Amino acid sequence: MGTKTTPEFRQEAVRVALTSGLPRRQVASDFKIALSTLCRWIREERDTIIPDEPQVDLIQEVERLRKENRLLREEREILKKATQFFAKQKS
Repeated sequence: MGTKTTPEFRQEAVRVALTSGLPRRQVASDFKIALSTLCRWIREERDTIIPDEPQVDLIQEVERLRKENRLLREEREILKKATQFFAKQKS
């Protein structure tokens, strides 16, 4: 049984299985591997993926947007006060 596959072959099979939208049975057939092997590779690959990496970018973006939002609110309040001040001077 078993021919040794390269890590690149495994990664490509997993990538196609997860991103192509094809049924796993079809992907396994295309790569000429058993369905159970493909499912095991996918399970092992998912265990090694670090889910926090995209979260770090998301957290940084949220912080940046909150800071920008706070600055814009402060600017809006200043403009409101300036508008009221100049409106009173015209009267």
